[in-house]
Amino acid sequence: MTSLSGITPSGRLTLGNHLGALRRFTDPDGFYFVANLHAMTTKHDPRRLAALTRECATLMLAAGIPPGAVFVQSDVPTHAQLAYLLECTSYVGELSRMIQYKEKGGRPMTRASLFTYPCLMAADILLYGAQRVPVGGDQDQHVELARDVAVRFNREYGETFVVPELHKAALATRIKDLANPTAKMSKSDSDDAVGTIRLLDPPDVIRRQVMRAVTDSENEVRHDEAEKPGVTNLLEILAACTDGDPTALATAYSSYGDLKRDVADAVLAVIEPLQKEYARLATDPGAIDALLAEGRDRALEASEPRLRAAMRAMGLAGSMP
Repeated sequence: MTSLSGITPSGRLTLGNHLGALRRFTDPDGFYFVANLHAMTTKHDPRRLAALTRECATLMLAAGIPPGAVFVQSDVPTHAQLAYLLECTSYVGELSRMIQYKEKGGRPMTRASLFTYPCLMAADILLYGAQRVPVGGDQDQHVELARDVAVRFNREYGETFVVPELHKAALATRIKDLANPTAKMSKSDSDDAVGTIRLLDPPDVIRRQVMRAVTDSENEVRHDEAEKPGVTNLLEILAACTDGDPTALATAYSSYGDLKRDVADAVLAVIEPLQKEYARLATDPGAIDALLAEGRDRALEASEPRLRAAMRAMGLAGSMP
């Protein structure tokens, strides 16, 4: 089954991005991309976007994603081309229900792309015939839209697209902010956010952030998201890093200090090899360029036939060879 997923370079990647995304991108036949076009739906600094795109792509390669599977979205024009066709098959009502638009749209100077970008996300998915889309829980709605659009297109214009399945992470999507364990750990937070573990933070910074994680005054270690969100978050981070069960892990601890020390050790055991490979790759920019070009060419080869098929189905047969 072809797997596809992308990461928007809206900030520096976090532990949650690695546990919930990078280390799950293992399909040698898959397509994994830096979704830099999605980072333009709100005001952005072009230089920062370029730097974050490069950093994200290098981290994806450092994580061991198979050669030829990594590319930058804007390097593959079929994404934007199919997005417009899907805009022509989508409805204002369903786009206005998308959570990102409901939260950020309807304000002065809201960009039109914030309203239409779910069509670009649908294009990302449908171009490659992906049957399996590994995403975090906050993206469920977008995959459902892609499914709806694919079904509608196939019904109105003829069988063209594979209808994808959602593939959720078990624990990693639940990783929360260390300082505010009721909120998701987000790469969009400021670079100095104390509750966020960045993949390229120095080890001493990561350890300090874990040791300062919010818990509670009870000093009882148990997995209880409602009553003990901070402790539960630490247990789930430990479980995600060690492939353990958070409820079972809780029984091994009688103090928060011991739990935090083990969480810090487990996090560093996951992150330090990634950092070393990132540093190695970063010394050879030409090699990174070559790997991304390989991914771009493979993505174009795979996506162009489905774009042409969609154009023909919609009556645009004469516009492409």
